Amino acid sequence: MTVLRRTVDTPLPLIPAAAVTHSTRSVRRGDIVQVMRGVYAPRDAWQTLPPWQQYLARVRAHLLNAPGDVLCLESAAALHGLPVIGAAHDIHVLGSASATARTVGGVRAHTSAHPDRVIEEVDGIRLTSVADTCIDVARTRHPAIALAVADAAARVDERCTALTLVTLNEERASARGRRRARWALHRVDPAAESPLESLSRAVAEWAGFAEPELQVWFGSPAGDGDRVDLWWPHLRIAGEADGLLKYDGRFGDPRVAIKKREDRDRRLRAAGARAVLHWGWDDLTDPNSLVRLLRGAGLPVVATPDTAHLHSLAAALRSPRPR
Repeated sequence: MTVLRRTVDTPLPLIPAAAVTHSTRSVRRGDIVQVMRGVYAPRDAWQTLPPWQQYLARVRAHLLNAPGDVLCLESAAALHGLPVIGAAHDIHVLGSASATARTVGGVRAHTSAHPDRVIEEVDGIRLTSVADTCIDVARTRHPAIALAVADAAARVDERCTALTLVTLNEERASARGRRRARWALHRVDPAAESPLESLSRAVAEWAGFAEPELQVWFGSPAGDGDRVDLWWPHLRIAGEADGLLKYDGRFGDPRVAIKKREDRDRRLRAAGARAVLHWGWDDLTDPNSLVRLLRGAGLPVVATPDTAHLHSLAAALRSPRPR
């Protein structure tokens, strides 16, 4: 099946070994780095990439060596533009039913039954569909990470509704991981605009807090209002899953960004917000930090906390942050 949407482009030039004279010497000099076996990239360009873009480059480099492979899991997610979260990943490909599951040179072949997966061909690349990629991640990864991927899938492909993904998960022939996937797939919401927002939703639920409303406008959405990521209306608490990219200088003077945030917070309080909370990735790698922040603002616990998922999330996020 071919779709019209393009895959995500390689974030830097890739150089096959045949185009490099004395590759070993060039690596030693520091001119290039080996991205995958037989594929290189300029060292300076490589070192400026965040980890998730380095992973995308590795996937693209693998395809130069094995253009016929079918990508799945994080490798398919990266090319679909879905978030890649977690520790450094292998390249994931689907093997034939008669092949042996194994990992060689950073490439992991999966041989689980997959005749009911939809394989798309996009820009000459074969990979599992957005929906099947979501289900594969939901069946094998931490539920909060699965939620972030599924929310993003619903944003990039309108066919990936919660109902569709839940149905596909239940109808897949293999039952392996089916139950594990249900938590995330039942909660899919394209209104969550970033992985940080999706993960924050998971932490809030597992901490026992009420479910927040997402992307709530204060004032007019026509341009003279403000929108908050999460909103607990009964206590008038607004939550902003900011990250640090806005304030580390890469998008301009951080003092200007901070001043804009302060002005915006004042407008939100004037419009009725009792508290405006901000948190970033560090507050999720230690989920108790976000829990303490929300409790400190007066958000009550209304359900039994799921401490097991909270504790396991910390381990799952000790890794590169997604785009």
